[in-house]
Amino acid sequence: MKPRVLALIAVVFWSTAASAFKLTLRWLTPFQLVLLASAVSTAALWTMILFRKKRDFKPDTSNQTILKSAARGLLNPFLYYLILLEAYDKLPAQIAMVINYLWPVILMILSAPLLKQRITLKMAAASVISFFGIGVLATGGNPIGGHLSLFAMGLALFSTVIWALFWILNVRASGDSVKNLAESFVFGLLYLVIYGAVSGKIAGIFDLDIYGIIGSVYIGLFEMGITFVIWHKALELSEKTSEVGNLIYLTPFLALVFIGTAVGERIGLWTVAGLLLVISGIVLQEMGKRSNI
Repeated sequence: MKPRVLALIAVVFWSTAASAFKLTLRWLTPFQLVLLASAVSTAALWTMILFRKKRDFKPDTSNQTILKSAARGLLNPFLYYLILLEAYDKLPAQIAMVINYLWPVILMILSAPLLKQRITLKMAAASVISFFGIGVLATGGNPIGGHLSLFAMGLALFSTVIWALFWILNVRASGDSVKNLAESFVFGLLYLVIYGAVSGKIAGIFDLDIYGIIGSVYIGLFEMGITFVIWHKALELSEKTSEVGNLIYLTPFLALVFIGTAVGERIGLWTVAGLLLVISGIVLQEMGKRSNI
């Protein structure tokens, strides 16, 4: 029971992410939000690591480890969240959220050349279904009025490529996954500070609204940091990964509930239809992995 409880806690927190992004972007720019949330997440992750390891903690300072962490940090949080939040800033939360859940399909496509994994016919067909769901979003219109920005949708789609690449680097990384994430965030935070200094955007970080700060702390803790550790613990305690892994499919549907109630967006039928197609494709893709066809 404990693994499922932990997994459900993680699912609920991740379900609030889209709403937290959209609400906090009312008070902050995407850069300000990413910088503050990344700083909070970095501090939280290292606090948990040091508390867990206590005096036995010995950092790995080899050149290879540093380079790998630097590469992962470039992808996440630096590029991934900057691009994703630009999309959230320009799109309804429900649209950006659905597109973001296309990342498992992108991961499958990239795994073929990068991890030498075979794509079966069923997996290929499943990916077509998921992409058709994004097409439904693009042609179905904006449920809250106006026109959807194809550029913003492209940003949301590109963020899934960044996340899939980050996931692949994580698969190849050895050692503790939480520590790997914390090391990545150190470099990601460094990139953000450098980018902010060069672009001049960091100057606005000293004049922030309290609501933006609260939102950034929440996102840093429960979207980027602690929730990952909770989910990882649930997977460790479960006898089978599928015991808790399937619960992740609840996340986008709960997210729509939070978007409708907290953000106040009217959830459109096209959004629900697009999401169902995306999730159906992902489920069929997982089934295709167990098949030789």
